[in-house]
Amino acid sequence: MREFAEGEIAPGAADRDEHARFPSELIPKLAEQGLLGIMVPEEYGGAGYDALSSAIIIEEVARVDAAVALLVGSHNSLCCGHILLAGSEEQKRTFLPPLARGEKLGAWGLTEPGSGSDAGAMRTRATLEGDHWVIRGDKQFITQGSTAGTYVIMASTDPSQGTRGISAFVVDRETPGLSIGKLEKKLGVRASDTAALHFDEMRVPKDRLLGKMHEGFKDVLAVLASARIGMAAMAVGLAQGALDEALNYAKRRRQFGKPILEYEAIQWMLADMATESEAARLMAWHAATLRDQGAPYLRIASQAKLYSSEVAVRSTSKAIQIHGGYGYLKDSPVERFYRDAKLCEIGEGTSEVQRMVIARELFR
Repeated sequence: MREFAEGEIAPGAADRDEHARFPSELIPKLAEQGLLGIMVPEEYGGAGYDALSSAIIIEEVARVDAAVALLVGSHNSLCCGHILLAGSEEQKRTFLPPLARGEKLGAWGLTEPGSGSDAGAMRTRATLEGDHWVIRGDKQFITQGSTAGTYVIMASTDPSQGTRGISAFVVDRETPGLSIGKLEKKLGVRASDTAALHFDEMRVPKDRLLGKMHEGFKDVLAVLASARIGMAAMAVGLAQGALDEALNYAKRRRQFGKPILEYEAIQWMLADMATESEAARLMAWHAATLRDQGAPYLRIASQAKLYSSEVAVRSTSKAIQIHGGYGYLKDSPVERFYRDAKLCEIGEGTSEVQRMVIARELFR
């Protein structure tokens, strides 16, 4: 995986970031490596790997390009993951093979302009009319929003019940009434596609209900718990990439007659980066291992995501400090890593939400 990431993904990463260009040319290569169906069973066309393998894969991709890691992680953990968790056998056989083969990308629509962490404030509505669900509303900040071929969309089927009235639907891109809205211009992961979605009387066949009616939010929580392992792995990859770049630079850069690596101030920053990165990696792997064993992992996944995301922000900041003025320039990968890392404290539940989840689990 490291050889593939360094050979195929890394060379164009800076250019894609600079021009906010989606890595369309990499999709066939990612599919060939099994990266678009990492945990999809082989019977549905996937690679059939476990959660630990998935974490390692995402880390290695993020080590060179977090935007591609986000593509891989969201496609697998959110869209494919939700279909695997809640889909009927017919839905799995219909939707998973094209996703795993890279013929279609997957997107997952939960966030709205007025509801981020507060899913109970969801305003998208789904009403059953005959043999179709009619969906009206908007989604925002949807990864692969403009490039996906398959969407998992959350909508309220009983607004009076809040989160207990949310259902999920699997939707084709060509569905009448689905339109792509604004493409977001972002601080980091600029090569990742982030867009708004609009549903104007979108008619979805009755059999596209994913899981049980009104129980979609329960599945959402399970999907997010798994996705947080992927986000933790992405953060670890960013932290490791920053450490690699900082260490190499400290060996080359000479000041006052010797490499800056020989100065204690630099050594201590590198020591902290290495220690925290390793601790974050072990937390992500622990959460993945618990998932693979079928053991409860909600709290551990939130802890791994919380800790690793904050490590990524600290480590990328220290990498810029070690590079000095050169680290502030776009010529250096650490500048991109620093901007990319901030998303890890926001996506799949903010750090504040993670602390709420962790505390709630502790107090049970």
